[in-house]
Formats: sequence, C-alpha cells, structure tokens
Amino acid sequence: MPAQDETLKIDKNSNVLMVAGSETDANIYYASHFLAPDPFIYLQTKGTSYLLMNDLELDRARAQSDVAQVLPYSKYEAEAKTAGIESPGLSDVLSLFMLEQSVSQWIVPANFSLRLGDALRKQGHTLLTKDEPFFEARALKTETEVEAMREAQIAVEDALDSTLDLLRCAEIKDGLLVLEGETLTSQSVRRHLDLALMEKDCIAQHTIVSCGVDACDPHNEGSGPLRAHESIIFDIFPRSNKTRYHADMTRTVLKGKAPDALKRLYDTVLEGQLLGISQVKKGVNGREIHQNIMHCFEKKGYKTGLIDGRMQGFFHGTGHGIGLDIHEPPRISKADHVLQTGEVVTVEPGLYYPNIGAVRIEDMVLVEDTACRNLTTYPKFLELD
Repeated sequence: MPAQDETLKIDKNSNVLMVAGSETDANIYYASHFLAPDPFIYLQTKGTSYLLMNDLELDRARAQSDVAQVLPYSKYEAEAKTAGIESPGLSDVLSLFMLEQSVSQWIVPANFSLRLGDALRKQGHTLLTKDEPFFEARALKTETEVEAMREAQIAVEDALDSTLDLLRCAEIKDGLLVLEGETLTSQSVRRHLDLALMEKDCIAQHTIVSCGVDACDPHNEGSGPLRAHESIIFDIFPRSNKTRYHADMTRTVLKGKAPDALKRLYDTVLEGQLLGISQVKKGVNGREIHQNIMHCFEKKGYKTGLIDGRMQGFFHGTGHGIGLDIHEPPRISKADHVLQTGEVVTVEPGLYYPNIGAVRIEDMVLVEDTACRNLTTYPKFLELD
C-alpha cells in the first residue's frame, strides 16, 4: 500500500499524481480546470503540470485546461507496446512517464486506487498518500473564487424569495398550506426551488424543505404536506454550472402564528448565530466559536443530549468550509482549527426539539484579518408576512 505521511505539503515543486474524473473530484478540477466525467491523469513535477489524455479529449483539454502540457496517452501506450508489453495498462503508461521524468516518488490523494498504487509500487515507484486538504491552497479563496460563490449565493437568495412567495400566497385550510386548491408539500415546494435555481444555471441536490418534527433530523430532506404554525427549514446548497462553486444558506420560516416556545427557540438560534459570525476572524480557533455558541444555548436553558431515545438540542458542528465541494476543510466544530484569512465557512447553529420544533439559520462568510465578510444578504425572519 502507499505510505502515509501526515507532514506532506504540496507546492509548485511537488511531484503530484491524480487519476480521477473532474466532475466528481474537486482536487483534479482545481489543479487542471478541465471538466470531464471520465477519469484522466494529472501529473505535476519539477514545476510543470501535465495531463495525459485519450485521443477523444486531447484537443479539448489543450484548449480548455490550465495545465502547461497536454500529452497523448496513446503515445506512451505505443511506447509500452514497442518495449514488449502486449496490452499495456494504466500503470505501464504512468511508469513510462515517470521514468521519462526521472522521478520515482509521487504524492497521491488518500482516495487513490489501491490496485493502481500496488501496480506502480511493484514497478519501483513510491507513492505517499496525503489526506484532505490535498491542496492546502484550496481553502484560501481568491477574489475570483469569492465572487463565484457570491454569484451562486445570489441565485440561492432569488430562488428562495420566489419560493417563499408561494407560501405567502397560500391559504391555511385544516392546518395545511393550500395554494390554488393544491396542498403544498415538501416535494412540490422543493421542485419549485430547484427549478428556480436551474433557471439561474445552478444545480441543486438534496435540497432540504423540512417541516415540523421531520426538521428535527437535520439532514431529513422533508416529505408530505407543509403545515401551518410549524417551522419549515429551507437548506439550499447548489453548485454553479458555470464556475463549479457552491453556495449554502439555511433559513427557518413559518406560515401562520408561531407558538411562544418556537419564537423563543428561533430568537435563541439567531442570537447564537450572530454571536458566531461576530467571532469569525483570522487567528480564532473554530472550536472556541463552537463552544461559545453551545454555552449561549445552555444559558438559555437549551440542553443537548439524548432525550427520549433521540438526540435533541445542538448536536452538529457550527460550520464547514465550502467551495468546489459543499463540505470541505476547515470545520467550525469540536475539532481544533485556527481560522485563516481567505477561508470561506458557514455559520449554521441549530436547535431541535420534537415537542417545540426545529430552527437552523445559516450564512456563508469570508474570513478576514479583523472580522469576516458576510456573503449572505438574505434577511432572517420566522413568520412570513
């Protein structure tokens, strides 16, 4: 198996090998800026980046990628056959390239193929695996990346605004939300929201529109009729088709009249979220932010733990990094992480009690030297007017 070295850092002079499809692997897309569904080969050595591409994608990769050289896979395949390998495989092609570069030690991501790694090792090469973040620089967003995320966020806010108009126009009949004779459901409202995002060239998956007790399971996407006087959590995290960057926002709303206990729950979560945002800046440990929000909730009487056989209270992290992946380093949670200027993180505390309801509020913020810049501008309110 490849060796693990937890001290590895990647810079422009590192020897890097990745084999993946960039539609599903953000690291290879980050390195190459070439979008393809099928796996291809990325290599970096001696300060130069390369793609080895099949003939089908060769010209497109040369036109669209950011790498220094795009080389034909078939060239090395032919050389391997000339060398006596009747049916050369991926490891044979890579080995020829590595020998050509006179480099035998490479850094690969932790999800690198074990079979391919074993084959390369048998051919005399050393592979060092590196956990996430594979590219440390990915966590520190450029202004171009921040702008891409802000554009996706604008799409989220516009889509939610049009979706909440459905709820505003709905009538309350027998405790359910009814619009033009049809009962609004989590599924129908989510469909409207996702279509609104698609019109803005964003693709949403697993959008959460969850009502009442369902919302007390934070990852429950929601199903069935939407009910009046109960909190509805909207958690929206699409990817831009144009830039590949994500946005992420959560709002909790209610159609009708909020019970006093639910109002108090909402106000407490909002207080905790604003507290967290106020503490995000360079040099602050995310663990401290998380603990401060926990203490805020506990002082208000909201305990966290196993109650009646299920977790209740605030039982998830405060936030996560976001970019080409919806969840990427760093975390604001129980784990230690000192925030750095340029990181984009969410701040999304929540409280969940089946006998009261569920509330989660989430913004996306950019860490700066003395504070943070909130990339989310959508207002926060519980009751729909």
